[in-house]
Parts: sequence; structure tokens; C-alpha cells
Amino acid sequence: MKTKKIILLVLCIATIPFCTYAQKKKGKDPLKNVSVEYLNNSFGTYDKLQKQIWSHPELGFLEVKSSALLQEHLKEKGFAVEADIAGMPTAFVATYGSGSPVIGILAEFDALPGLSQDTVPYRKPLTEGANGHACGHNVFGVGSVAGAVAISQWLDSHKQTGTIKVFGTPAEEGGGGKVYLVREGFFKGVDIVLDWHPATANGVSVGTGTAIQMIDYTFRGIAAHAAGSPDKGRSALDGVEAFNYMVNLLREHVPFSSRFHYVIVNGGEAPNVVPDYAKVSYYIRSPKREVLKELVEWIGQAAEGAAKGTQTTVSSEIISGFYEKLYNRKLAELVQQQLHIVGGVHYDERERAFAEEIVKGLNGDPATLEQVVTIRPLAEERPSTGGGSSDVGDVSWNVPTVSFGTAVFVPGSAGHSWQNVAADGSTIGTKGLINAAKVFSLTAIELYTNPQLVQDAKKEFEEKRGKDFHYVPLLGDRAPALDYRLPNR
Repeated sequence: MKTKKIILLVLCIATIPFCTYAQKKKGKDPLKNVSVEYLNNSFGTYDKLQKQIWSHPELGFLEVKSSALLQEHLKEKGFAVEADIAGMPTAFVATYGSGSPVIGILAEFDALPGLSQDTVPYRKPLTEGANGHACGHNVFGVGSVAGAVAISQWLDSHKQTGTIKVFGTPAEEGGGGKVYLVREGFFKGVDIVLDWHPATANGVSVGTGTAIQMIDYTFRGIAAHAAGSPDKGRSALDGVEAFNYMVNLLREHVPFSSRFHYVIVNGGEAPNVVPDYAKVSYYIRSPKREVLKELVEWIGQAAEGAAKGTQTTVSSEIISGFYEKLYNRKLAELVQQQLHIVGGVHYDERERAFAEEIVKGLNGDPATLEQVVTIRPLAEERPSTGGGSSDVGDVSWNVPTVSFGTAVFVPGSAGHSWQNVAADGSTIGTKGLINAAKVFSLTAIELYTNPQLVQDAKKEFEEKRGKDFHYVPLLGDRAPALDYRLPNR
């Protein structure tokens, strides 16, 4: 009999869906609780809220209406909201409950420039050249808020000690709002941070991402008539172009996983005037902060060399900078369990037809749509070999953090694409955010009712971070670049 119990225990640990089924058979269905019931009954509320934000896409640090909508809803649900914090007018922290553990949920709400799109499966900007939610932050913020409200309902109904905090973090797309909140101490006293992001599938994030510094290089020269007296001028644009050329030569000699991207944001006003001012914006990335530091120094030397070679001057400004992510396996396993309990996203007939048209336009296989229904197995930690960055990285080096995704976008869609805008502004996006909110609520319940889970996550966090770790933000002591999305800044 003892042997049979051991075998059953091993099987249960190895097969989470089986455990969930067994719980349901015993009448312990984890989906039968007040937080999940609240979300099941609130689809219309959060569908409307996410579409309000989708319909008014605002760029980083300019998300006045988006932030206000989230704050208003949280206040209506009994949260105490502290806004206009850490030098960012659209940042906020909303708090409910009291005592430990303190669980934080991250919320984003900024859009991207130039990606306006209607909710149709073909390219149709609502306003040519306008903003769009191509990274799904309209559902991101709403899903986080919905999850926090659901948790608050459970805390009340069970008279449970514990605190839930929503961190409204602006300007993830380059502005680094979370970094300022970390730097100014807003995450002190938080035990665990839960994070999610809209995705094309359902699963825990196991990648570490890349550390990044975003730097503007400004060249200044001497204006002159480009035809009549070019010898009197010194072209700032020449400085930028010489600089870019040298950086492009560097690509052969840096680690494969590193990335450089740039755009010339100002190259002069007229061809017949030698430009005395030019600016280029750089994103410099690497999976490790130590390597990133070396690359930033090298690129800085190239800028100085370009200035000398063109007899111009150059100055640089760090716009923002993020750490790579610190992965936490204990939290990943916990969230994986909740993802299996919640399950995937299920399209209705209309949503399926829409998604099939998106896939068709991408020359994809309709069979890929099945991945929105399933949960990806929990993979091992995946150290970055290049790719994107997020200011969640800074949070993860200060508080044990876990990230996951739910199927908001149609499989096969690229990041930052019009296809994403079309999907996340529809009920497909709402279904994804409701699933994320359920995962938040179930995860928080486990953390509130099992203190050992919190301690285990903290222990792993401290071991991985190292006893000698000292947090130094990559953006230094600068104030938030509130104007970084404004033209001609």
C-alpha cells in the first residue's frame, strides 16, 4: 500500500493536468472560487475597458487617459491609489489589503508609433501614421488590473491577511518606467512580483532577455551654404554617418548575441545647408550587463572618432537602460500549474474565421491555431542568445519575479505588427487577458495560503543574485525622459 502511494505521488507531481483532474473529482476544483467567478462574470467590463485604451493609444510617458482609466477602475474597487510618482505623471501604485505577504502585479499601457490598425484581418490603419497597440499593452494593463481586483475579492471573502499591489508602469517601450520605480524604492517590502505579457501561445517565460542601454548621440558642426561655401561648413550629419559606418564595422567583432539598432532622428533641414546639428538614437543590447558596458564604451569611442574625423563635436545622453531578467524556477513551476488549471484560449466561430484570415495573409498553416488552446510545457531556463529587452529585468533583480504569457495574438504574427493590433483590440484579446487574470488570482491564492512557497522563491532569488549584488540602474541618476516620444526633442 505504501509503495502504491509513493507511485501515485510521483505521477501527480509529474503530470499537473492529472492532479487537477483528481482535485476536481474530489470536489476541490480550484476554479470554483470567488476570484474566478468574479472574472467569469466580468468579461463585458474588461472587454470595454481594454477597448477604450486600444481606441486611444498613447505613447510612453504620455498615457494620460490610459493610466487614468485603470486608476479609476481600481479606486472603484476599493484600492488606494498613489499616482504621479517617481517623477512620472502617468505612473501609479494601487494597494489593497494589509500585512504579508505583499504581492505585486505589473501593469503596462503604452502604445507604439506608426502602427494604427482596425480590428480586421487585413492592413487598414484607422489613421495613417498614428499610434497602435502592437505590443498588446492595452490588454496587458487591463489583465493585470482585473487579476488584482479578483484577488482583492478573494482576500475579502476569506478574511485573509495579505496585500496586493498593482504597479502602473509607463513607457516600457523605451522609457523604462519600472526602472525609476525600482530606483526610488517603490518595490521595497514587496515579497513576490507577478508579470505577464500578451503572446501567441500560453506558457511561462523562461528566457532571460537582453540588457540594454538606449543612448542618443548628438553631433554639432558649422552651418554653411552647401554649394556656395561648403569649405566653411562642418557637417554634423557627416559625423553621424561616419559614426554609423564605424559601428556597422564593429558588428563582425562583437559577441553574436549582441545587437545594435539605430535611427537618424535629425539629419538637417535642407540639402543646400550644411547641417550644424544631427542626432542618432541607438539601442545597444547584450545578454549580460558586463558585456553591454564594454560595448557602450566601444561605441562611445567610435562616436568620438567620428567627431574628430569630421571636425564636429559629439555629446551623448542615456535615455534609458534595463537589466536582463533574473529567472526564478520556483515561481515558474507555480505559475505553470495555474496555467494548466486555467487552460488555453478558445475561439468562437467568428474569432476562428478572423484568425484563419490572419494566418492566411502570413502564408502560415491554420493548424498552428491549435496552440492557443494548449499550454506549453515548462522548459528549462533559456539564457538569451539575442533578442528583446524589458524593464521587468530591473524588477527581477530586486524582487523574486515570474513572467508568463497567454494567447492574445494570432499564432505566426510578428511582434510589433499590425496583426497584433487587430487581434488585441478584439474579443480574442479580452479572452487572453481574462485567462491571465485567472492565473494571477490562482497564483496569489497559493502564495497567500502557503508561506513556504514565498520563502522557497526568496531563497532561490538570493542564491542566484549573489550576496555581493548591488543594484546600480543602467540609466544612472537621470530624471525620467518624459519627452522621449515627442517630435524634435
